[in-house]
Amino acid sequence: MAQPAHPTATHEGIMASPASEHGGGFPPFESHTFLSQLIWLALAFGLLYYLMDKVALPRIQAILHDRATRLSSDLDEAQRMKSEAEAAGAAYEKSLADAQAKARTIATETRAALSSEAEARRKTLEAQLNDRIAASEATIRTRTAEAMGSVRSIAGETASAIVERLTGTAPDQASLDTALNRVAIPH
Repeated sequence: MAQPAHPTATHEGIMASPASEHGGGFPPFESHTFLSQLIWLALAFGLLYYLMDKVALPRIQAILHDRATRLSSDLDEAQRMKSEAEAAGAAYEKSLADAQAKARTIATETRAALSSEAEARRKTLEAQLNDRIAASEATIRTRTAEAMGSVRSIAGETASAIVERLTGTAPDQASLDTALNRVAIPH
């Protein structure tokens, strides 16, 4: 029988190709190419190691160092700003307390000044009122004395007119004064 042109199955389940088409097995597993493959692997590894050591890692290290430096300076700046904010807050609280104390002092002084001014006005008005009361009392006493003085004369004239009308003759002044004195009408 002739060999088929395409691959055939072997007893391991792997398709086998005729050796003439591809020339052998898997190249990395061929024993006569191991040495050259190991040399190329060592050269490639050495070149990559050299590039990483001299080019890539220093750049990465510089980036990490810059980032750490920037982070540290940002943290220091944040701490400084926090301290400034706390100082500004404390200064604000102190100025607010000072302003409140000053306002209380001004209010107390104003209250005291208004109180003393009101007290002085009250005393002045009270003195004026007392003077007016005293003047009014004096006027009342004077008018009462005048009225009382007039009462005796009015009483005398009235009594004389009543007696004259009843008796037809006017009483004499001495008997009229005697009668008025018994009744105790003030002079």
